[in-house]
Amino acid sequence: MFVLASLVILAQAAMFAAVWYLYYRGKIFEPFWNKGNWVLIAMYALLLILFSRLFGGLRVGYLKRMDDIYSLALAGICSNVVIYLQITLINRWFLSPAPILIMTLAQFVVIVIWTFGSRYLFNHLYGARKMLVIYGERKPDQLIKKMESRKDKYNIGGKVHIDAGEKQIYKMMREYEAVIIWDLPSQIRNRYLKYCFAHSIRCYITPKISDVILTGTDRIHLFDTPLLVARNIGLNAEQLVVKRIMDMVVSLIGIVVSSPIMILCAIAVKLCDKGPVFYRQERLTQNGKSFRIFKFRSMYVNSEANGARLASKHDDRITPVGRALRNLHFDELPQLFNVLVGDMSLVGPRPERKELMKEYQREIPEFYYRLKVKAGLTGYAQVYGKYNTTPYDKLKLDLFYIENYSIFMDIKLMFLTFRILFQKETSEGVEDKQTNALLNSAGEDEDK
Repeated sequence: MFVLASLVILAQAAMFAAVWYLYYRGKIFEPFWNKGNWVLIAMYALLLILFSRLFGGLRVGYLKRMDDIYSLALAGICSNVVIYLQITLINRWFLSPAPILIMTLAQFVVIVIWTFGSRYLFNHLYGARKMLVIYGERKPDQLIKKMESRKDKYNIGGKVHIDAGEKQIYKMMREYEAVIIWDLPSQIRNRYLKYCFAHSIRCYITPKISDVILTGTDRIHLFDTPLLVARNIGLNAEQLVVKRIMDMVVSLIGIVVSSPIMILCAIAVKLCDKGPVFYRQERLTQNGKSFRIFKFRSMYVNSEANGARLASKHDDRITPVGRALRNLHFDELPQLFNVLVGDMSLVGPRPERKELMKEYQREIPEFYYRLKVKAGLTGYAQVYGKYNTTPYDKLKLDLFYIENYSIFMDIKLMFLTFRILFQKETSEGVEDKQTNALLNSAGEDEDK
C-alpha cells in the first residue's frame, strides 16, 4: 500500500517537475540554482501528501473507487493552486496558468488509471476477509446489506446469535479471518473482544455512546495509575473564538461566490409553482436554543398540513425543481446567512426540529447530547452518513465530532462536503411509510 501510494505521488511530482523545467523556470526573472529547483519540487510532493491525507486519499482498498478519485483529484487541485501562488510570489507577478491547468487534466487521467490499477492489485493480493457476525437482540441485516455492497473488501461468511453459547461461538471465531461484534450488551461484548485480542483475531465493533465519549478523553498517570479524563465541556474558549471567526469569513465569501447560483435557484423556485422562494422553519441549536432556519423551498406550499415528517424516497410533496435542489444540496445555500449572523456554524450537528427531537428522545434519551455545540451547515454525520441515517448512528457520528474537535477537522469536513454533492444516497429520503428516521429496532439501551 505504501509503494502504491508513493507511485501516484511521484508520478504527479514528476509531471510538475516537467512543467517547472520546461516552462516556469525560464520565465522567472532570477534563475534558480539546482538545489532551489529540487526544493520546490519536493515542496510540491509534500503538498500532495498533506492534501491527500486531509481528504482521505491514498488509502488503497478502503474507499470506493469514485471516492478515491475524488479525494486525489481534489488534493491535486489544491496543491496546484498553492504551488501556482508560490510561483507567482517567486516571480513577483502572475505567469500564465495554462501549463498548470493542462498538468491538472493530465494528473486526473493518471489518478483514474492509478485508482483502478491499485484496486485491482490490492484485491488480487488480499481479497475479501471471511467474516463472522455475532449479534444479539438487534438483527444485523442492515449492516450485512451495507457490507455486501463492498464484496471486494468484506465477505460475510456467517452469523451467529449469542444464544448459541460462548463455547460454540469461540470455536466458530477461530474458523474466520475477522469477527463483527454487532450491538451486544457491554458485558458480553467485552468477553468476545478480549478473546479476539488474546487470539489475534481482527475485530470490528459497533461502539456504544459511552465508547464514543471515551475517544475524546485525555490520558494521564496518577503516579503509577493510568487515568482517562473526560472533560465533557464541548469546545473550549479558544476553539469557540477561532471557529466563530472562520464562520464569519468563510460564510461571507460563500455568499458572494454563490450569489449567482442562489439567484438562479430563487428564480427557478418562483417559476415552478408561483409560491414563496424561501422556507423558514424552527430548528434547535446549542443548548436547545431555537432559531429560524432559511432554505430554498423544495416542497409544495402547506406540505406539512398533516404534521411534521421527513422527506421520503418518493415523496410527492417535493416539487420538480425542489428535487433537483435537494439532490445538489443547493436548497441549503441560504443557511450561509444563518451562519453569518451566528445562528449556526459552518460545521456541526445538523439542526433538528423540536417535534422530531422529542420523538427521537423518547427512543434515545441521549439524543440531546448533540446540542453541546452549535448546529452546523454541514457536519460529520452529513459527510460520513446519509439523510436517512438512523438517529442513533447520527448521534454517534456527531458525538465523535464533538469529542475529537479541532479546527483541522472543520477544514477537512468542509472540503469533504463537496464530495457528497455528487452522491445521490446522501440526500435519499426515508422509506415512504416512515415519518422520521427511526427504525423499529433503532432504540438501543446504553446499559446493555
